[in-house]
Amino acid sequence: MEPRISIITIAVEDLARCVAFYEGMGLKRHAAITDGVAFFQMGGAILGLFPRKDAEEDAGIRFGEGTPRVYLAYNTRSEPEVDTVLSQARSAGGTIVKAAGKAFWGGWYGYFADPEGNLWEVAHNPQFPIDADGNIRLPQ
Repeated sequence: MEPRISIITIAVEDLARCVAFYEGMGLKRHAAITDGVAFFQMGGAILGLFPRKDAEEDAGIRFGEGTPRVYLAYNTRSEPEVDTVLSQARSAGGTIVKAAGKAFWGGWYGYFADPEGNLWEVAHNPQFPIDADGNIRLPQ
């Protein structure tokens, strides 16, 4: 596993309000991917805003008391690497929250939680290229 954080996602209650906030902070929303999600390029990583109810459905969990609504993503260079990272997380003491499978957006992904319940998505999205230094980029 190449150590990196690709995407920091916030599960939000009001997507439009949060998009307006981050745009007001000077971030520029990616114009091509806007259906129920917002992405902002932030250097070599991406900030994602995802409606909480959709994030819960996607991960197969409920954000509740004591469950953070911010989660991290590790994007891989291939589909098999998703399975490798999830297996490594389990071996290290994590819990597989959602086994790897086909994503509605066309990639391959799954979720794990570290020993304290912090959530990570592990995904291969061929539309989000990763450069040699591990930086991820939104598509042009």
